[in-house]
Amino acid sequence: MSKPSQPTLCLIEDDEIMGESLVDRFGLEGFSVEWLRTGLAGLNAIAARKFDLIISDIHLPDLNGEEIFTRLSGEKRRLPPFIFITGYGSIDRAVRLLKLGAADYISKPFDLDLLVEKAHLLCPPQPGEDTAKEHGMDALGISTVMRDIEQSIPRLARMANTILITGESGVGKEHVAQLIHRHARQDGNTPFVAINCGAITESLLESEMFGHEKGSFTGAAKARKGVFEQAHGGTLFLDEIGEMSLGMQVKLLRAIQERVIVRVGGETPIPVDVRLICATNRDLKKMVEENTFREDLYYRIHVIRLRIPPLRERKEDVLWFTQLFLKMCAQLSHESHVLSPAAERVLLNYDWPGNLRELKHSVERACILSTTPMLDAEAFFDEVGAQTSSHHEETEAPAGDGTLTEYMRNCERKFILQSLLQNHWHFGNTAAALGISRKNLWEKMKKLDIHADKHAGE
Repeated sequence: MSKPSQPTLCLIEDDEIMGESLVDRFGLEGFSVEWLRTGLAGLNAIAARKFDLIISDIHLPDLNGEEIFTRLSGEKRRLPPFIFITGYGSIDRAVRLLKLGAADYISKPFDLDLLVEKAHLLCPPQPGEDTAKEHGMDALGISTVMRDIEQSIPRLARMANTILITGESGVGKEHVAQLIHRHARQDGNTPFVAINCGAITESLLESEMFGHEKGSFTGAAKARKGVFEQAHGGTLFLDEIGEMSLGMQVKLLRAIQERVIVRVGGETPIPVDVRLICATNRDLKKMVEENTFREDLYYRIHVIRLRIPPLRERKEDVLWFTQLFLKMCAQLSHESHVLSPAAERVLLNYDWPGNLRELKHSVERACILSTTPMLDAEAFFDEVGAQTSSHHEETEAPAGDGTLTEYMRNCERKFILQSLLQNHWHFGNTAAALGISRKNLWEKMKKLDIHADKHAGE
């Protein structure tokens, strides 16, 4: 396999603090970054060199981002994807650029992790890279916990034959099981068979698991293989194993221990070789204590355990998955949509009790019902007041409780935040308005815990 080459990024940004931050972060992400401070310099660089991606501020001291894009679009050559950085007051211009062919935009203040993920999704696969993963098909998110799980999958696929995946409904347990299977298979013919133990009546579950012989019960007109036989040589995924009756648990335990099954109504032992992945949204250990789940089966399937946390515990994944689902919808409908700052804020503030399944359905619904490229908060929720009511609390007057030092810190924080909002998060203009240097502003923002991603859309 050839060694992957670094994707090349042309960054056009006149703000020194913003530019330095983006160069540092994208360098850590494996990009080769060329940073230009003016629109003309960026235009000349793009004309002279090949880039995989261009990120440009719309507001520049000479040519603005729109002029750069329209000039290049008029030339008879293929352009790399453009992502524009814009202030809240220039969203209409950004939407106009999307209609002209720009790939995406992100409004100030923005989540740097989200911008990085947009860049990774838009850059074409480099030689030697996993094409499916580059398009987000194998990635599990950008949160630390999900990246740790993702990195563990190749090793689990090589070494683990029995795995238990736990987590709430909708977190993607079956998707993780499929990834393990894809990493494990030696060729394209090994089966992945899934069954939901809670969706099948107890009277039929034994037949579904182990198969049956012809005439073994009323309606058994012919012999049928169960999921253990169907998955022979591959992976068997037993979802919602906690819903299985104690009687079926005994039979499952015997099949796991002996690696042999007997069809319903049959007598012949049938050897089976499967990787067994079980999943549940229930607390199996508590069920053992309550005598509703067998202790011997619990320890048999609990060889390796992966816990998939709910989406509310990994908020950084929300917008990343939203962008991935938007891309999937665009591929089906050939209509691109972008999020308004208010929509981003609401999506982040919501707890998503249905996890990824609920988020995916919400994105699909929003894309279907929206008549404009811009998706606002109302596209995802019928009532957004409860989702957004707490967002502006930080800009209210500081409370009178606490020490004088705390009160003064709150006042300074509120004053700087208001100035940033008034200047659309342009650090140079904000520093000038406050009468301090940009370096001093940056230091105060870090000291006072002012982060752009916490104030999107204000």
